[in-house]
Amino acid sequence: MAYLTQDQLDRMGFAALGRHVRISDRASIYDPGMMRLGDYCRVDDFCVLSGKLELGRNIHIAPFCLLAGGEPGITMADFSGLAYGVQVFSQSDDYSGRTMTNPTVPDEFKRETKRAVTLGRHVIVGAGAIVLPGVTLADGTAIGARALVSKSTQEWSIYAGSPARRVKARHKDLLELEKEYLAQSSSAPSNP
Repeated sequence: MAYLTQDQLDRMGFAALGRHVRISDRASIYDPGMMRLGDYCRVDDFCVLSGKLELGRNIHIAPFCLLAGGEPGITMADFSGLAYGVQVFSQSDDYSGRTMTNPTVPDEFKRETKRAVTLGRHVIVGAGAIVLPGVTLADGTAIGARALVSKSTQEWSIYAGSPARRVKARHKDLLELEKEYLAQSSSAPSNP
């Protein structure tokens, strides 16, 4: 995978750009002026990122993901990640038939849902899952592959299915590993 150079990233005009950010040269980025990317973010091949996005540190977005932040935005807190083909939407058309749909129709003829989406710290979303507008994935949430997430979650829980339902609690052992990692990274010399 080839990544954009630091010079290319700097010229894109992000609202904020952390250290050691890696974005594939095959990713599509729309409205970078609405995006804030923290240290050690990585965006892989064939991802589409658009609209208002706030990505914390150590974020991974695997190939073929879509983050459609639109106006309300999507926030991913530190150490969260998306597996292959995840789609996260902060806006959606009304599919009831009461209004028209799609971006070619003026706003006065449609009714969109527009609500921010938040992924807390240490959230992992499995391959092919879909997260709908207004959802908050609480800290430590794990979402199974191909789940449809239409409701907010409880902290440190595992969800699966369509619609996604809580399956069981998730271990918090990784919090100790986070402490060790941060201690090591703060004492290590900065990588070029």
